[in-house]
Amino acid sequence: MTSKQNPIIKATNLVKRYGRVTALDHCNFELYHDEILAIIGDNGAGKSTLIKAISGAVIPDSGEIELDGKPIRFTSPLDARQHGIEPVYQQLAMSPALSIADNVFMGRELRKPGFLGKVLRMLDRPAMEAFAREKLNELGLTTIQNIRQPVETLSGGQRQGVAVARAAAFGSKVIILDEPTAALGVKESRRVLELIAEVKSRGIPIVLISHNMPHVFEVADRIHVHRLGRRLCVIDPKQHSMSDAVALMTGAKEPEPARETA
Repeated sequence: MTSKQNPIIKATNLVKRYGRVTALDHCNFELYHDEILAIIGDNGAGKSTLIKAISGAVIPDSGEIELDGKPIRFTSPLDARQHGIEPVYQQLAMSPALSIADNVFMGRELRKPGFLGKVLRMLDRPAMEAFAREKLNELGLTTIQNIRQPVETLSGGQRQGVAVARAAAFGSKVIILDEPTAALGVKESRRVLELIAEVKSRGIPIVLISHNMPHVFEVADRIHVHRLGRRLCVIDPKQHSMSDAVALMTGAKEPEPARETA
């Protein structure tokens, strides 16, 4: 990990209030180019608000976000996606009745060339299916045989795999994974963790939000501990235990200044 390089995303003093509730309280955040950064925190700590601010779903009241060293202000999730930031939320945001290929291209459909596409708006299904098949194969999702089958026929792990493949296909800068192994069995969770490692090996940094400490400590390069609307500290999973992480995020333990990561 090259944590001393310039971060791909940096957030400084983010504030977001909902009436009297402060969801983000001068929160800082950095994600570097070659890492998996896990975000952990108790329920209500503000993790979701932070991720939504980074992915354009929430506009902070104040503070600054930089992408590749340049200040940026996302106005919507579509705006963030156009800048290469792809979130995969726990709900997956898929249409179960549509095919795998249709879900991969949702909102980005390819039109046939010429008159058929420009005027009649006909979809180029063969091109979409070939692209979707290629992206699934790249991540080793070979158990999905028929790219035309409805997503509702897939297992939970396979659906998560399709969502990750979609993010990896279009997320040129950053992929954000929100509880990707929640509600999955042991075998399917293992496959998702392998997918995460595969995506990282392709050079795409990942933000991982998870309550599953064994998974966090297995794949994360750094762990951002979020508490009371702000970053409490960043720890190295090789130098801290799972019990340390839980104690920090619940307030049972305070961070040691020498171990904090700026």
